[in-house]
Amino acid sequence: MQKILFAGAGSMAEALIHGWIKEGVARPEDIYVMNKSDQAKLESLHDIYGIVPVTMKNRIVEKAELVILAMKPKDIRAAMDSIASRLHSEAVILSVAAGVPIRSIEEGLGKRPIARAMPNTSAAIGLSASAVAFNELVTARQRDRITDLLAAIGTVKEVEEDSLHIVTALSGSGPAYIYYFAEALEQAAIEKGLSKEVARNLIVQTLVGAAEMMKNPDNEPADLRRKVTSPGGTTEAGLRALSDQGFPDLIATCIQQAEARSRELGEMY
Repeated sequence: MQKILFAGAGSMAEALIHGWIKEGVARPEDIYVMNKSDQAKLESLHDIYGIVPVTMKNRIVEKAELVILAMKPKDIRAAMDSIASRLHSEAVILSVAAGVPIRSIEEGLGKRPIARAMPNTSAAIGLSASAVAFNELVTARQRDRITDLLAAIGTVKEVEEDSLHIVTALSGSGPAYIYYFAEALEQAAIEKGLSKEVARNLIVQTLVGAAEMMKNPDNEPADLRRKVTSPGGTTEAGLRALSDQGFPDLIATCIQQAEARSRELGEMY
């Protein structure tokens, strides 16, 4: 298997590492991870997954066939500066840094095959919703390899690079919105007398069941909602309260603000 080098060891890097090892598409001994300063995190990743911690002085930097840029956007320029002269001329780059455009990576690491992806942290359990864009130097074989890696940890769709901003706002940040919604449901249920255990169980199964229903392409969310909503019933009362509080507008604003921030990051970095 190819040698994979992670530059960055945050939550997204760990989710990818966990997912790829779990799904058997990469071996721990073929995954090398470097981090700017957190040596304890590298040691933890080694202990948990068996990956190989490295520093800039390690020659694997020069031998890596696939380099994953998994640092925070604010750190990407310094990271590229530190590895640019060490990379093999045929190394392929896959960036999961939010907002950072391919052109900036080309400026930092030279014209080479570059993919930019936006998975989410559900990659750790093989359920990521990912999107990916490629520059013109990525070959069909390289495209297939990157797509296969992303498909191993969930679903993947190829999009135009500009669309990654809305993807970042929708599915990249999406798990946090769902968790926030679940937090609110749980708190409301507890305040009305349910135990946390019972509330959590009911919420989780409700979310899982609703997601499964929507997997059927014939089931439009609006149609599913209407089927649950009896005139004059409890569901209608709850939905009316959400509507009165501007729920659809709140969601639209949430997506707009997250997309705008992704574009701001792109301009900054």
